[in-house]
Amino acid sequence: MRLTLEEGRPLYIQGRPQKEIRTYELLEKLQISFQRIDHEPMYTIDACGEVDRVLGTEICKNLFLCNSRGTEYYLLLLPGRKKFITKEVSGKLGTTRLSFAGEAQMAEYLDLTPGSVSVMGLMNDTGCRVQLVIDREVKEQPSFACHPCINTSSIRMSTADLLEKFLPAVHHTPVFLEL
Repeated sequence: MRLTLEEGRPLYIQGRPQKEIRTYELLEKLQISFQRIDHEPMYTIDACGEVDRVLGTEICKNLFLCNSRGTEYYLLLLPGRKKFITKEVSGKLGTTRLSFAGEAQMAEYLDLTPGSVSVMGLMNDTGCRVQLVIDREVKEQPSFACHPCINTSSIRMSTADLLEKFLPAVHHTPVFLEL
Protein backbone atom coordinates (compact mmCIF):
# COMPACT_ATOMS: atom_id res chain seq x y z
CA MET A 1 0.00 0.00 0.00
CA ARG A 2 1.38 3.39 -0.98
CA LEU A 3 1.12 5.96 1.80
CA THR A 4 0.02 9.43 0.76
CA LEU A 5 0.21 12.52 2.94
CA GLU A 6 -3.05 14.49 2.70
CA GLU A 7 -4.03 17.89 4.08
CA GLY A 8 -6.77 17.76 6.70
CA ARG A 9 -9.77 15.46 6.92
CA PRO A 10 -10.61 12.89 4.24
CA LEU A 11 -12.97 14.01 1.48
CA TYR A 12 -15.13 10.92 1.93
CA ILE A 13 -16.04 9.87 5.46
CA GLN A 14 -18.35 6.95 4.66
CA GLY A 15 -17.34 3.88 6.63
CA ARG A 16 -15.11 5.79 9.02
CA PRO A 17 -15.88 5.53 12.75
CA GLN A 18 -17.65 8.45 14.42
CA LYS A 19 -14.79 8.94 16.89
CA GLU A 20 -12.38 9.54 13.98
CA ILE A 21 -14.77 12.01 12.33
CA ARG A 22 -15.28 13.82 15.68
CA THR A 23 -11.50 14.16 15.96
CA TYR A 24 -11.26 15.91 12.57
CA GLU A 25 -14.25 18.11 13.39
CA LEU A 26 -12.71 19.23 16.69
CA LEU A 27 -9.32 19.97 15.09
CA GLU A 28 -11.03 22.05 12.41
CA LYS A 29 -13.18 23.88 14.98
CA LEU A 30 -10.00 24.74 16.90
CA GLN A 31 -8.36 25.88 13.65
CA ILE A 32 -5.58 23.33 14.00
CA SER A 33 -4.10 22.45 10.64
CA PHE A 34 -3.02 18.84 10.27
CA GLN A 35 -1.81 16.36 7.71
CA ARG A 36 -3.17 12.81 7.52
CA ILE A 37 -2.13 9.41 6.23
CA ASP A 38 -4.51 6.47 5.86
CA HIS A 39 -2.91 3.04 6.27
CA GLU A 40 -3.43 -0.54 7.35
CA PRO A 41 -4.16 -1.01 11.08
CA MET A 42 -1.04 -0.33 13.17
CA TYR A 43 -1.18 -1.95 16.60
CA THR A 44 2.31 -1.11 17.87
CA ILE A 45 4.75 1.77 17.66
CA ASP A 46 7.22 -0.59 15.94
CA ALA A 47 4.80 -1.02 13.02
CA CYS A 48 4.74 2.74 12.35
CA GLY A 49 8.19 3.14 10.76
CA GLU A 50 7.02 3.86 7.21
CA VAL A 51 4.21 6.11 8.48
CA ASP A 52 6.77 8.08 10.51
CA ARG A 53 8.91 8.50 7.38
CA VAL A 54 6.02 9.83 5.29
CA LEU A 55 4.75 12.07 8.11
CA GLY A 56 8.25 13.45 8.59
CA THR A 57 8.03 12.97 12.35
CA GLU A 58 7.92 10.11 14.81
CA ILE A 59 4.52 8.97 16.07
CA CYS A 60 4.43 9.41 19.80
CA LYS A 61 4.03 6.37 22.06
CA ASN A 62 0.69 6.74 23.92
CA LEU A 63 0.26 4.48 26.96
CA PHE A 64 -2.95 4.25 28.98
CA LEU A 65 -1.97 3.39 32.55
CA CYS A 66 -3.49 3.01 36.01
CA ASN A 67 -2.22 2.74 39.55
CA SER A 68 -2.20 -0.60 41.37
CA ARG A 69 -5.64 0.02 42.91
CA GLY A 70 -7.22 1.07 39.61
CA THR A 71 -8.29 4.41 41.07
CA GLU A 72 -6.02 6.76 39.09
CA TYR A 73 -5.61 6.79 35.32
CA TYR A 74 -2.83 8.30 33.23
CA LEU A 75 -2.14 8.81 29.55
CA LEU A 76 1.64 8.85 29.06
CA LEU A 77 3.16 10.32 25.90
CA LEU A 78 6.79 9.60 25.17
CA PRO A 79 8.98 9.32 22.09
CA GLY A 80 8.38 6.05 20.27
CA ARG A 81 11.95 4.86 20.73
CA LYS A 82 11.96 5.45 24.51
CA LYS A 83 11.39 2.54 26.84
CA PHE A 84 8.61 2.78 29.43
CA ILE A 85 10.12 2.10 32.86
CA THR A 86 7.25 1.62 35.28
CA LYS A 87 9.24 2.27 38.46
CA GLU A 88 10.69 5.52 37.12
CA VAL A 89 7.35 6.97 35.96
CA SER A 90 5.49 5.83 39.10
CA GLY A 91 8.17 7.38 41.32
CA LYS A 92 8.16 10.71 39.49
CA LEU A 93 4.36 10.87 39.69
CA GLY A 94 4.35 9.86 43.35
CA THR A 95 1.87 7.05 42.79
CA THR A 96 1.77 3.33 43.38
CA ARG A 97 3.24 1.14 40.68
CA LEU A 98 1.66 1.79 37.30
CA SER A 99 0.48 -0.87 34.89
CA PHE A 100 -1.49 -0.90 31.66
CA ALA A 101 -5.16 -0.08 32.22
CA GLY A 102 -7.83 -2.44 30.96
CA GLU A 103 -9.75 -2.31 27.70
CA ALA A 104 -13.01 -1.56 29.53
CA GLN A 105 -11.57 1.58 31.15
CA MET A 106 -9.93 2.59 27.87
CA ALA A 107 -13.31 2.42 26.16
CA GLU A 108 -15.19 4.07 29.04
CA TYR A 109 -12.82 7.00 29.65
CA LEU A 110 -11.33 7.65 26.20
CA ASP A 111 -13.63 5.83 23.71
CA LEU A 112 -10.55 4.01 22.40
CA THR A 113 -9.52 0.45 21.66
CA PRO A 114 -6.11 -1.24 22.02
CA GLY A 115 -3.74 -0.13 19.28
CA SER A 116 -5.52 3.21 18.85
CA VAL A 117 -4.61 4.91 22.14
CA SER A 118 -4.06 8.57 21.41
CA VAL A 119 -4.00 11.94 23.11
CA MET A 120 -6.96 12.76 20.85
CA GLY A 121 -9.03 10.42 23.05
CA LEU A 122 -8.91 13.05 25.79
CA MET A 123 -11.72 14.85 23.94
CA ASN A 124 -13.92 11.98 25.18
CA ASP A 125 -12.77 12.31 28.81
CA THR A 126 -15.28 15.00 29.71
CA GLY A 127 -14.97 14.17 33.43
CA CYS A 128 -11.19 14.74 33.30
CA ARG A 129 -10.56 11.39 35.00
CA VAL A 130 -7.33 10.79 33.05
CA GLN A 131 -4.16 12.72 33.91
CA LEU A 132 -2.02 13.50 30.88
CA VAL A 133 1.72 12.99 31.38
CA ILE A 134 4.15 14.11 28.68
CA ASP A 135 7.86 13.40 28.42
CA ARG A 136 9.64 16.75 28.03
CA GLU A 137 11.32 15.50 24.87
CA VAL A 138 7.89 15.29 23.19
CA LYS A 139 7.15 18.88 24.22
CA GLU A 140 10.36 20.10 22.59
CA GLN A 141 9.64 18.61 19.16
CA PRO A 142 8.27 21.03 16.51
CA SER A 143 5.64 18.56 15.31
CA PHE A 144 3.53 15.88 16.93
CA ALA A 145 2.02 12.73 15.39
CA CYS A 146 -0.64 10.33 16.68
CA HIS A 147 -3.71 8.37 15.62
CA PRO A 148 -7.06 10.23 15.31
CA CYS A 149 -8.74 7.77 17.76
CA ILE A 150 -8.40 4.94 15.22
CA ASN A 151 -5.31 3.03 14.16
CA THR A 152 -5.99 3.09 10.42
CA SER A 153 -4.95 6.74 10.09
CA SER A 154 -2.23 8.93 11.54
CA ILE A 155 -2.08 12.70 11.79
CA ARG A 156 0.65 15.31 12.22
CA MET A 157 0.20 18.78 13.70
CA SER A 158 2.41 21.32 15.37
CA THR A 159 3.27 20.52 18.97
CA ALA A 160 2.38 24.12 19.82
CA ASP A 161 -1.18 23.55 18.52
CA LEU A 162 -1.47 20.39 20.61
CA LEU A 163 -0.32 22.17 23.78
CA GLU A 164 -1.85 25.60 23.27
CA LYS A 165 -5.13 24.84 21.47
CA PHE A 166 -6.16 21.18 21.74
CA LEU A 167 -5.37 20.45 25.40
CA PRO A 168 -7.00 23.64 26.77
CA ALA A 169 -10.09 22.95 24.63
CA VAL A 170 -10.48 19.46 26.14
CA HIS A 171 -9.71 20.78 29.64
CA HIS A 172 -6.56 18.71 30.27
CA THR A 173 -3.41 20.20 31.77
CA PRO A 174 -0.38 17.99 31.25
CA VAL A 175 2.29 17.07 33.77
CA PHE A 176 5.73 17.19 32.14
CA LEU A 177 8.39 14.69 33.21
CA GLU A 178 12.02 14.15 32.29
CA LEU A 179 12.18 10.43 31.49
